[in-house]
Amino acid sequence: MRGGAAVGRLADLEPVEAGAVMYLRMWSDGEGGRTDAASDFNIALGSEAGRVAMLTLDRLCSLCATYGRRPLIRHGLGCACLGADENCFAQMIAAASEGAREDAMMIASLIVRPDFAPALASLSEELGLTLRRMTAGFKMPTTGHQTPSTVLH
Repeated sequence: MRGGAAVGRLADLEPVEAGAVMYLRMWSDGEGGRTDAASDFNIALGSEAGRVAMLTLDRLCSLCATYGRRPLIRHGLGCACLGADENCFAQMIAAASEGAREDAMMIASLIVRPDFAPALASLSEELGLTLRRMTAGFKMPTTGHQTPSTVLH
């Protein structure tokens, strides 16, 4: 299926990106997944901010589902793979959370109709900033590998 091809692994994503994919999967999984997402937000952010975060996730995912150019293809909750559509979604959230509004808008226009892209980019920023707050203290494991400072090709 278009958009479902594995393009990486969840473990290779930064925390905000991985969170975006996991919450997309949870929301898409139905009422049980949405309840779990709401619980996560409440635990991490408190009841009021958690409620707002869940409302943002619901609006964002509903916008994608209702006005998407096509349905977003996702992998299962327990899958370690990262699908192409999921990666696009994660990159949009991450870009928006970093203040790269034009990039977020460009990616949003790939996901939904152009007239809904501004709303999707705005919701992406809200969710991305929430995920940033939730993952601020999360340390990524490292292998000790250092990225070379020169370009080889």
